[in-house]
Amino acid sequence: MFISDSIRYVGVNDRDIDLFEGQYDVPNGMAYNSYVIIDEKIAVMDTVDARFEDEWLGNIKTVLGERMPDYLVVHHMEPDHSANIVNFVKAYPDAKIVSSAKSFVMMKQFFGDDFADRQVVVGEGDKLCLGGRELTFFTAPMVHWPEVIVSYDSVDKVLFSADGFGKFGALDTEEDWACEARRYYIGIVGKYGAQVQSLLKKAAALDIKIICPLHGPVLKENLGYYLDLYDTWSSYRAETEGVLIAYTSVYGNTKKAALLLADKLEKMGCKVAVNDLARCDMAEAVEDAFRYSKTVFATTTYNMEIFPFMREFINHLVERNYSNKAVAFIENGSWAPVATKVMKGMLEKCKNLTYLDTTVKIMSAMSKENEEDIDNLAKELYNI
Repeated sequence: MFISDSIRYVGVNDRDIDLFEGQYDVPNGMAYNSYVIIDEKIAVMDTVDARFEDEWLGNIKTVLGERMPDYLVVHHMEPDHSANIVNFVKAYPDAKIVSSAKSFVMMKQFFGDDFADRQVVVGEGDKLCLGGRELTFFTAPMVHWPEVIVSYDSVDKVLFSADGFGKFGALDTEEDWACEARRYYIGIVGKYGAQVQSLLKKAAALDIKIICPLHGPVLKENLGYYLDLYDTWSSYRAETEGVLIAYTSVYGNTKKAALLLADKLEKMGCKVAVNDLARCDMAEAVEDAFRYSKTVFATTTYNMEIFPFMREFINHLVERNYSNKAVAFIENGSWAPVATKVMKGMLEKCKNLTYLDTTVKIMSAMSKENEEDIDNLAKELYNI
């Protein structure tokens, strides 16, 4: 793949993986991206997952022919991008490794070697001359590991963005970028919105025409769209005006209430997403909670707490700095119902949540009063 006259793609598609990071369902696989910049000197940008050593080194050989790389630039030390550093060193013993000081500490941890004899340590604003062009490096700590750097090629105006602007899915998959990029961002980077905002400010000072991430497609057109989405996600603003109803139900009574509320809201013209937390992809439900402006939490009292899938869901939200949302509750309990109290307690760490006045309290099964409460809740959600 040609990125520009001087930049080639040498990454790989992983169609065997089922769970990324051991937790995120990836039905369309993953891409591990690596690039080669060809100038008077040659820089290889990152490696790939350990299982693709031969394919990756073969891709580099195909692009370079008899030429030898001068540098391996390591933007991020997570093993899906760094696992083949040792294999690269064996294949190209004269090449130097360019990375942050913290990366070399991690190399020692991962490989038992920090490659002291070939280190080129770079930090904020440092440059690497390749001949007709130079790379400028910017630190991006906690996007989403502390050692991360990004780099910028001012000739082709390319930002090598590490895990920023990445998405789930192999490159031979045709799918909507935002859906899988949003799930990827919120699940993996979402906790670090302040750090992403800092990186976006640095990027705003650059003339960027192409973004080359470590996962997902190279972005060449309508970059404002991607940058605006990242700004929205990292500032924890709602992307879509609408309501997420997230529920758990043991015997169907809480489900009945959740679906009745959804039906009323849809008839009012509201955009509604409904997730059964026991059956849906939890990462999709978390994505929806950040995407929509309002969330209804509906669950049962369970062992004087709340149903486990709802607890897991809220834990994911709190961990990722869920904030700036309108929130309502539906609780169900045959005796001593405490679900709303427990959920509110779990959400105390979240910022700028607006709690609606109406709470639906079901005692075992739906009553006429509950139906009236759901009608009132729908109106309040519509008007807020």
